[in-house]
Amino acid sequence: MTTKYTYLPTVLDHEIAQRRVSGFDVSAIEKELANQSEITPALARELLTRLAELEAPEDWPYVEPSTLEGIQAELPASASTARLGLADLRDRLEAAWLGRSAGNCLGKPVEDGGRWNSESITVYLRRSGNYPINDYLRRLDPMPDGLELCDAWAESTKGRIKYVPRDDDLDYTLLGLHILQTHGFGYSTGDVAKEWLLRLPFHLTYSAERSTYRNLVNGVPAEECAVNDNPYREWSGAQMRGDIFGYVCAGRPRAAAMLSYPDASLTHVGNGIYAELWAAALVAASFTATSLRDAVLESFNHVPQRSRLAEALRWTLAVADSGVEWENAITQLLERYAQYHWRHAVPNAAVCALSLLYAEDDYTRAIGLAVQSGLDADTNGATAGSAAGAFSGRAGIPPHWTAPFGDTLRSGLAGFDRTSIRSLAEQTFALARASLTRAAPTTVVTTPATDPGTARAS
Repeated sequence: MTTKYTYLPTVLDHEIAQRRVSGFDVSAIEKELANQSEITPALARELLTRLAELEAPEDWPYVEPSTLEGIQAELPASASTARLGLADLRDRLEAAWLGRSAGNCLGKPVEDGGRWNSESITVYLRRSGNYPINDYLRRLDPMPDGLELCDAWAESTKGRIKYVPRDDDLDYTLLGLHILQTHGFGYSTGDVAKEWLLRLPFHLTYSAERSTYRNLVNGVPAEECAVNDNPYREWSGAQMRGDIFGYVCAGRPRAAAMLSYPDASLTHVGNGIYAELWAAALVAASFTATSLRDAVLESFNHVPQRSRLAEALRWTLAVADSGVEWENAITQLLERYAQYHWRHAVPNAAVCALSLLYAEDDYTRAIGLAVQSGLDADTNGATAGSAAGAFSGRAGIPPHWTAPFGDTLRSGLAGFDRTSIRSLAEQTFALARASLTRAAPTTVVTTPATDPGTARAS
């Protein structure tokens, strides 16, 4: 029997988009597709092969390596480290877990950038009397014409929240904690792959993570999964996996960034990897920063400086410092990066940074602005929530965000459903203390993703 890989036409569509935003000339293949009445799996495979053979443009202005050595060569020196008292660290770790959970839950009903953008979210919020966001979204009855919340609304809208709803953004935080507990700070990309296959259900993976899972099951080596039939390799999936490394390296952003690399490189290249390094560094810096702005500024030092992500992050600072109101700033951001898919790492990390720059050190404002922006709303709410929670501590998170959870986090991971958030904070605290005594490494054991090019990711 001949296996027909029916997912390949979709992979082809996204691969064309990935190559286009990475500077490749895909016009010939797009023209050929326009003349086809049907895109069969066989044709998709042929065109994917041709896309992989395209030569990188000589005038590409960015340097975007995917190997650890290449990334380290592009990072500015950073000796930023600070320590917290143990009681303060324990408090802020629990606040980071709670802050991430609330930010994620807030964004779940509008987690679909194809249907819910900044404009439609704003319309909905105004109709419900919740703009700017100050509480969980409530479901309007009747719903406005043309608007429908995502299916998760039944357990993530005001009055219906009984626990932290299951979500991949939190499954990966749990899994990262388990990986560090099981394999230590010297864990490898292979260790990540092993734990995925043991504990992570395939049907609860998406985009780059699903492509990677499929590759692993089909026997593709871990070091090749990020670049084999994976057009989502620079999307925001790795960003959502970075926070746990920031938790255990609180106050040490470079250590957090480097610790996250073996995880990121299983599924992503280039800016996809950088988004996880950035998120880990941002969260680590937030534990000891004097302001959220300072945490954002520090996070810039842990992204390759000649990359598109670094350029986007610097732009957020420039627009924030220009004095324009938030609505103007987010409109500029969404227009500037409109060529990217709503789940691409570049605009989503930029949304998080911009939200924190405009948050005025307020937890509610941080997660509210991140979710109001649209794009990958629950991921951005979670990342902003981690950073703002770590910065604020438990006392800085208004209780209406966390009281409905009942100290219970739902999960799709084998053996982790209905976990106590306090227990997770305690386990993370133990790891954070261990990382201080053992000095979580600035070099790591890993099987890095293969670079599609010597100077940049495609």
